[in-house]
Amino acid sequence: MESWVGHEVPRLPGRSEPLRLFDSARQSVRPSEPDGTATMYVCGITPYDATHLGHAATMITFDLVQRMWRDAGHEVRYVQNVTDIDDPLLERAERDREDWKVLAMRETALFREDMETLRIIPPAHYVGAVESIPDIAEKVLVLLKDGAAYRLDDGTGDVYFDISAAPNFGYESNLSRAEMLEIFPERGGDPDRAGKRDPLDPLLWRGARDDEPSWPGGDLGPGRPGWHIECAVIALGLLGATIDVQGGGNDLLFPHHECSAAHAERLTGVAPFASHYVHAGMIGLDGEKMSKSRGNLVFVSRLRADRVDPMAVRLALLSGHYRADRTWTDDLLTAAEHRLDRWRRAAAATAGPSGSAFLAGVRERLADDLDTPGALRLVDAWAEQTLAGADEDPAAPRLFAETLDALLGIRL
Repeated sequence: MESWVGHEVPRLPGRSEPLRLFDSARQSVRPSEPDGTATMYVCGITPYDATHLGHAATMITFDLVQRMWRDAGHEVRYVQNVTDIDDPLLERAERDREDWKVLAMRETALFREDMETLRIIPPAHYVGAVESIPDIAEKVLVLLKDGAAYRLDDGTGDVYFDISAAPNFGYESNLSRAEMLEIFPERGGDPDRAGKRDPLDPLLWRGARDDEPSWPGGDLGPGRPGWHIECAVIALGLLGATIDVQGGGNDLLFPHHECSAAHAERLTGVAPFASHYVHAGMIGLDGEKMSKSRGNLVFVSRLRADRVDPMAVRLALLSGHYRADRTWTDDLLTAAEHRLDRWRRAAAATAGPSGSAFLAGVRERLADDLDTPGALRLVDAWAEQTLAGADEDPAAPRLFAETLDALLGIRL
């Protein structure tokens, strides 16, 4: 699958200090210490609707991770998936009387346009579930032969993962069994499915149904993959048995990331699957959680159509810490537009306060678990001093602009 077009990222003098990130599994901020090439897998969209600000905030978070790793001198191998076959996609296509393949292709193309406009560095590999089905089916068969998976005996051809084959199940989300059972059905699970060994066992392979698309599964029989095994297999195939960061929104922590890590660890015998499990907060609208069910989504493409500066959208989302659930308002966007205007006027000055001190400060704030609010305060302070007439360093305005571009993804 084609990714989006990237952009040139300025090279800054010196290097960032090692990035420290909050790890959901260990519930603490820990150094991210890639051994050579840094590896990251981020769960992408299920393309049944346009990119909303929650998607954008999540992708910006992991774009910052990639920028900081690069600035610290690491090569980065970043993989993102597209779940271009799944129940929500089929349900939306049926509701709108549209071919599911056309819907998926259209919304994926729109997502790519939005990411390019927001200056998200593209992944090295942008991979669809459909193109990965042969590999997924092969790995499901491995789990069956290993005794970590089982078929239901109801004639459907459905295959489930046995969570008893993952003795550390739950280590990533740190949820109690009661909490898991409450969340599981809200996020695609089927705890009440008859014939399962455990209500929390996740689906690996859905046998073919007459009214649904299906693919050959070899000895599995025709069908299509479950959601969690999709990400495990794509990540293992392109990044190896262990990765530095598995990322996504905090609504993916359980069951999706918990299950995909369990699948990967059982397939390889190596644990943990990721050195860091990193999760971005949700974006709300005027005090309510933004969701498709509420119909209160703000779409990036709609803002673009209204001629809103994409850098103002990015800046507004950077104004809160990535792990915090936060609210989008018109006032937030207006403040970002005014902020961006001040920064652009400061960058156009002939001189300003020390550029090297400014760069060091921004690096230090972002290295501390992507403290964007702290970094933005430093940017504001430099801009205000410059606009007030501070002119000690004639090279500072250029370094100021390049720092914002390279580390924050903001082009002035």
